[in-house]
Amino acid sequence: MNTERFPAYRHYLTRILTSAVYDVAIESPLDLASNLSHRLGNKILLKREDLQPVFSFKLRGAYNKMAKLPENVLRKGVITASAGNHAQGVALAAQRLGCAATIVMPETTPKIKVDAVKARGGNVVLAGVSYNDAYDHAMQLVAQSGLTYIPPFDDPEVIAGQGTIGMEIVRQHAKPIHAVFLPIGGGGLAAGVAAFIKQVRPEIKVIGVQTSDSCAMKASVAAGERVALKDVGLFADGTAVKLVGEETFKMCRDLLDDIITVDTDAVCGALKDIFDDTRSICEPSGALALAGLKAYIAQHHLADETL
Repeated sequence: MNTERFPAYRHYLTRILTSAVYDVAIESPLDLASNLSHRLGNKILLKREDLQPVFSFKLRGAYNKMAKLPENVLRKGVITASAGNHAQGVALAAQRLGCAATIVMPETTPKIKVDAVKARGGNVVLAGVSYNDAYDHAMQLVAQSGLTYIPPFDDPEVIAGQGTIGMEIVRQHAKPIHAVFLPIGGGGLAAGVAAFIKQVRPEIKVIGVQTSDSCAMKASVAAGERVALKDVGLFADGTAVKLVGEETFKMCRDLLDDIITVDTDAVCGALKDIFDDTRSICEPSGALALAGLKAYIAQHHLADETL
């Protein structure tokens, strides 16, 4: 363990190890993508967060944050802004914890995600066309109502909840791993997983992946400060974030080995790859990491590695 290399993030190890996520989330399988592995000449492992109760990793961070709120805060209710998956995580967490949840979602959110939030008891408010538009509206409602805001990514307990994925990966595969690839929207998943892996298994590369038309984190790291994008592409709507978080920016800047970008065609190809190996239909944001992995293998001419 190498906690001295990143002393500012040492506390995340404790937060991750003491996380409350397993009250509601499963330890998702780390499955071999046999067809893809054969085709690419490398061992490709898929972390099956699509098997979670809300079909994404977002439940981890949402529940971990909410489970640690005081009871009087929960009684008043919570509010969040989300492009969809965090919304479902907050709605399910609120249902389990017995509190009310207001969810502000962009007007561009797919109907299936809106309906899923409503089915779990969430009060849905549609506002704007991106996450940041929804966030601005949620902040207005916070000022009016006194509800507690549950951030989708820029919060230590949310980051730690997502970071349990990194803990599971190193526990599930003790043999060498060349690199772990993670989709980035606001950066909570990448920050949390990197905080664990780079302190426990620092030899493993941790690489973020964004679409070329929604690459706020890559632009921010390159500039040395947070950069707000004027527009973002909506094909991978779950990662359509104009401005990344303050904490997630610092962590991704300090902990990630690289951030790469891919185009829509690459994401579509990765969607097919996932279906071919798992028979699961993934949303574009969920295929983003695999698209980046394939680009990385091609760029670096990798063979016989585990990724």
